[in-house]
Amino acid sequence: MTVTHWPLFQLRVRTPRLELRLPTIEELDALAQLSTEGVHDPDQMPFAVPWTDQPPAERARGLMQFHWRQMANWTPQDWNLQLGVFLDDHIVGVQGIIARDFMILREVGTGSWLGQRYQSQGIGTEMRAAALELAFSGLGAESAVTAALSDNTASNTVSRKLGYQPNGMVRTRVRDTLGYEQRFKLDRDRWQQHRTVSVQIGGLELCLPHFGL
Repeated sequence: MTVTHWPLFQLRVRTPRLELRLPTIEELDALAQLSTEGVHDPDQMPFAVPWTDQPPAERARGLMQFHWRQMANWTPQDWNLQLGVFLDDHIVGVQGIIARDFMILREVGTGSWLGQRYQSQGIGTEMRAAALELAFSGLGAESAVTAALSDNTASNTVSRKLGYQPNGMVRTRVRDTLGYEQRFKLDRDRWQQHRTVSVQIGGLELCLPHFGL
């Protein structure tokens, strides 16, 4: 089915193993179910916003509402693209690309999560590389930023592998304790030096006005 008035549903970002795109409602439901099966060790909290502490049913419902809210609130000046990550036609996680005033600042932020059973397989690196290719090659970004708690080894390893450089540390609340969030920044030159994943982008042209381009 072709969606005429929301061309973002036609956007495709492909790597050797993955396809990133907006999920259908059935696929979003499958993603919500995946979140109930676990995203991390329950004794640890890798996210500054502890959304995985919610009971499974509330977590699943909240996840679906979050994805709908991003589309409902989308403007060319303030957008949040939450792409489903598909491996062998199964949704395995989410890769987000976020920006405000992108047409002026030319900077994006990223955030992501993977179902626990799909972790430690290199998928996190591949899906972030796909997001960066969309941002830099597809949209003409000049920089990308991200952040993760200082003890989130997996996320911080991906950032360093893809060429990000540390960009400061901030104090943050993690559950009911003090934590530290490591910030990273990647500019266009370093991204070009660290491109190792083949990425193909399709369906972008009609989407450009939605990104303020």
